[in-house]
Amino acid sequence: MEELRAWRGRIGAELDAVVAFWERHSHDPEHGGHPGPPSAPGTPKSPPNFPPRGFFSCLSRDGSVYDDTKFVWLQGRQIWVYSRLYRTVPRFRRPELLEAARKAGEFLESHVRPEPGSSRAAFALSRDGRPVRLQRSFYSEAFCALGLDELGRAAGEERYRRGDTVVLENVSPEGEELPGSLGRLMNPGHALEAAWLLLQFCHRRGDAALGARVVPALLQGPLKWGWDPQHGGLFSFLDADGHCPTQLEWSMKLWWPHAEAMVALLAAQRFQPQPSLVSQFLQVAQYTFDKFRDPEHGEWFGYLNRDGSVALSIKGGPYKGCFHVARALLMCEEMLDAILEGEEPPQ
Repeated sequence: MEELRAWRGRIGAELDAVVAFWERHSHDPEHGGHPGPPSAPGTPKSPPNFPPRGFFSCLSRDGSVYDDTKFVWLQGRQIWVYSRLYRTVPRFRRPELLEAARKAGEFLESHVRPEPGSSRAAFALSRDGRPVRLQRSFYSEAFCALGLDELGRAAGEERYRRGDTVVLENVSPEGEELPGSLGRLMNPGHALEAAWLLLQFCHRRGDAALGARVVPALLQGPLKWGWDPQHGGLFSFLDADGHCPTQLEWSMKLWWPHAEAMVALLAAQRFQPQPSLVSQFLQVAQYTFDKFRDPEHGEWFGYLNRDGSVALSIKGGPYKGCFHVARALLMCEEMLDAILEGEEPPQ
């Protein structure tokens, strides 16, 4: 428990640093954001009624913006992070954090539809909010709903909330495995994310029987076959029959599966305490902090080569923004508090 207590302190400090990084660098100062950390002494205040323009996500290692395109799903994700932190963590209950989320929410409501009355959302917007790219996927709509719903909870305003949203993965019409390499594809990160989502459901429902099935199938299995025995870390993709995956990045180590693994292991330990789960958490957390964390400029690198060396030095882009790292650190902090306080698992 002392090791977990030490990790609780490290994770809390890292969450503070990660949020500060995005506050410092992602807000658009010309089009409605704050030019720096709002709580820092001497920080210029934004003028009243400034037009909402959202967040930058394409950030270099030092936080400088290399592309001012605003990706809608990352806008929604950052709104969720800010709003959830404001609503649930006392030290983040700062008006400027909620205001940044609110302005970004207004930005989405004003600009996200490619044409008036459309039920679709653009995938990417120009800096001033013009739709520049559409996709057939539903990620933009899903994360807009997720972010705005959490903003409504944090702000206490029903106008942001659109009701419950259910998103399902594609399966065959009969629910059977698809043929060929597509059907054999395994993604450790998605399996681990599914694990903690189901474990949260089991914890709230007190369903120990379902949780006992989740841990071996969606947690221990993916950690066993997904972990690189040579270099450590989780592969991005694998083939169930041992063939070489067709995805070019299959052997890379990406930030988000490791963040999901940390959350999943603590969710399992909270639900069904086992010394082996603590050992696995310590292994994954140590690898993650050693390889992804940037002690010089803050935040995490997103893309590593198989050997753990940095492949891309950027801190954000079309797929990485202020979401997975902050969400994982927040959830780990909350679950470590519960574990260290001796919360009783479901029976």
